[in-house]
Amino acid sequence: MQKVYSDAKSALAGVLKDGMTIMSGGFGLCGIPETLIEAIRDSGVKNLTVISNNAGVDGVALGLLLETRQIRKMISSYVGENKIFAQQYLAGELELEFNPQGTLAERIRAGGAGIPAFFTKTGVGTIIAEGKEVRTFDGEEYVMERGLVADLAVVHAWKGDTEGNLIYRKTARNFNPMMATAAKVTVAEVEHLVEPGELNPDAIVTPGVYVKRIVHVKDARKHIEQRTNRKRAAA
Repeated sequence: MQKVYSDAKSALAGVLKDGMTIMSGGFGLCGIPETLIEAIRDSGVKNLTVISNNAGVDGVALGLLLETRQIRKMISSYVGENKIFAQQYLAGELELEFNPQGTLAERIRAGGAGIPAFFTKTGVGTIIAEGKEVRTFDGEEYVMERGLVADLAVVHAWKGDTEGNLIYRKTARNFNPMMATAAKVTVAEVEHLVEPGELNPDAIVTPGVYVKRIVHVKDARKHIEQRTNRKRAAA
């Protein structure tokens, strides 16, 4: 099965549709599938539900899809770096399902593992628990959270082979591996693409069985979300 596509547009051809649910990997601006997100923007699909830890920043990553108003709903943990997000949400133009970060991660992991729901103490007694089932285990209350599954997952890997086996690097490992398992179709953009057998099997994080399509992104941009400079010491 040929998994490698020449560019992001062709890698997403036949997969995108209006109203679909998309998982987008990464943490802040680290490990984000930026090339694939730009292809989603260019496709013009709309009314999207996007599951992502955060919504990028203005003009970058998912911020691009907010600018074009292609996102109808965000399922997220942290959205504090995006002014457009705030404007659309406060104006009632964007729906938000807010999750504690660990709960979001576990909802995605559970979806990929075929677990429809689980119980957690996080959020008990807060608005997070409103409308959800609460049970008592060993004298403690727990709130039920549903696992998440998407139509499409777009992920970014540091290195991968043509069979779809993926390795992530450092912070970019956040959310990408679990999302790769929790969608009907997973498309990966890979910085370094090698032939089967060239990866150390012990280093592979996502087995190729989860990945349907791959695009090679040789010169992936590495954004700095908040640049902080320290004053130089006097000579």
